[in-house]
Amino acid sequence: MGTALILTEAEYDALPKRPGYRVELDRGVLVMTASARMFHNQVRDNLGASLKTFAREHNLGDVFWETDFRLDSSTIRIPDLAFLTAARLAGLDLHQRPSGAPDLAVEVVSPSNDADDLARKVQQYLQADAQIVWVVYPESQLVYVHRPNERVEVLERTQSLTAPNLIPAWSLPLAQLFR
Repeated sequence: MGTALILTEAEYDALPKRPGYRVELDRGVLVMTASARMFHNQVRDNLGASLKTFAREHNLGDVFWETDFRLDSSTIRIPDLAFLTAARLAGLDLHQRPSGAPDLAVEVVSPSNDADDLARKVQQYLQADAQIVWVVYPESQLVYVHRPNERVEVLERTQSLTAPNLIPAWSLPLAQLFR
């Protein structure tokens, strides 16, 4: 087993883009995952469209697809979806990489995802002040809901996604998400 090359944020930014791969930085180490398949993107887009429409109509914030966030000085993660509250957006330069986690981070699990990396990502989001992290499993039609200092909640197809503290009155039945 070799020694991992540790990159700075500037070195990460200077890397050439690799079509077909998402590249993140985990404590200075590159993490590459293959691009998602259509079903993954369909589930992500169903969720993102519902959140974005509701959040914008009610001036609650905005939703971003695959945007990178600087979680700490050596970690840059790219959630499948990110929700930022209107208050948080008011203080950001949208031309710069945001520091800290999104208020809500969503990871839609693909076969190419590494379980250990995914678990680490969830913890990194929460440690960087995410209020909620949803890990969506399209194949098993489950959503794991992570909140700081709380037990993980597992939602099944007969239940609905909600985020009452971030997106009051919004709800999406999982049956609709996974259709």
